[in-house]
Amino acid sequence: MFKNILVPTDGSELSQDTARRAISFAKEAGARITAFYAKPEYPVSYFGEGALIDPTTPEKFAELAEQQAQQVLDFVVELGRAAGVQVDCMALTSDLPYQAIIDAANEAGCDLIFMASHGRRGFSALLLGSETNKVLTHSKIPVLVYR
Repeated sequence: MFKNILVPTDGSELSQDTARRAISFAKEAGARITAFYAKPEYPVSYFGEGALIDPTTPEKFAELAEQQAQQVLDFVVELGRAAGVQVDCMALTSDLPYQAIIDAANEAGCDLIFMASHGRRGFSALLLGSETNKVLTHSKIPVLVYR
């Protein structure tokens, strides 16, 4: 049923657990994975009047964000390699991660988005994370939320 599954990841423990389950799901379904990382925009607020000046240049910030993306995505690639599941990687820069996730899924031709709930413990575990909730409400592609 599913052939290409987008797996957004941020490198957190919950996100890594979700990637593990997504790889297993993809193997069972005979699908491939497109691992995705939303790189942050350069924080322009540092240039505002009275704000602290960040010594990091936009170019250096972009380089560090790319290194972080590669490290996070390599984790998913290794999981896929160990399980015999093809994993492609994508990273986009955006200050709206939910929109970047949807854009990446559309661009890669994915037929499912498999993502973490980013929920919390206790009563608040009933509430989905804001990015997950935004993907659920804005995506035309089916979304599987893993908790």
